[in-house]
Amino acid sequence: MSSTQRSTLPARLLLPAAGAAALVLTSALPASAHVRALPDSTAAGSYSVVTLRVPNESDTAATTSLSVDLPTGTPFTHVAVEPVPGWTATVQEGALPEPVEVGGATITEAPLNVTWTADPGTAGIGVGQFQEFGLQVGPLPEAGTRVVLPAVQTYADGEVADWSQVADAGAEEPASPAPEFTVTAAQGDHHAAATTGTGAEAAAAPDGEAVAVVDGGDGAARALGAAGLVLGAAALVVALLRRRPAAR
Repeated sequence: MSSTQRSTLPARLLLPAAGAAALVLTSALPASAHVRALPDSTAAGSYSVVTLRVPNESDTAATTSLSVDLPTGTPFTHVAVEPVPGWTATVQEGALPEPVEVGGATITEAPLNVTWTADPGTAGIGVGQFQEFGLQVGPLPEAGTRVVLPAVQTYADGEVADWSQVADAGAEEPASPAPEFTVTAAQGDHHAAATTGTGAEAAAAPDGEAVAVVDGGDGAARALGAAGLVLGAAALVVALLRRRPAAR
C-alpha cells in the first residue's frame, strides 16, 4: 500500500462515521416547542386544573393572545380561569351542536371557548419566553376519551399559529398538534376487583386509595388462633415429660 493510500484510507473511513454521527445528533435534537395541555387530574368524573403551557416561537414578536376551543361532544359543565397578571380571560358560552347527556342531565349549552388577551401596555409573552394559563374544567368524561383543545396563538406582528391538528391513535405527532390529554379510569375502579369478602377488608392507604386484603379477616384470625392452641398444647406435653421422675 502506498503512502498516499495510507493517508487517504482513514479519511474515507471517517466520512461515513461522521455522517452517522451527524444523523444521530440531528435526530436527538428536541422538537419545536408547542402549546401543551398539562392536567393535574385525568380521572373520569373529576375536576381538573389544566395548565396550558404556551411558548413564544417567534424570533421578533411577542404573543398577545391565546384562544382555546373546548369540547362540544363531551362538554364541560364547569369552566373557571386562573387570573394571570397582565392578561384578561374571556369565557364564551353558547349552544352545543346537539344535546348531550352529562351526569344524567341533558345539556344544550356549555362553555365553548376561552380567550386570553394581553392587556394594553403589557409585553405579552416575549421572545424566548413562555407563559402558563390555568383552566379548571369538569367533570371529565368517561375513561378513554381524548380531550382535544384546539388553540390559536396570535403574535403582535399579526402572525397566527394554529394548533389544531389531531393525529390518529399511534401515529406520529403532526407539525401543529392540538393540545390534548386522555381521560383515565376513575380513582378506585381498579381496586374493586382485587378485594374479596366484605368492604371491611379494604383499608385506606395514605393517598386515599384502597388497599385490598386478600383473605377474610375472620378466617385468618380463626386459623391463627387454632395454630396457637396446638403449639401451646405441644409445649405443655414436652414440659410434663421432662419433669417425670426416672424409673427405679
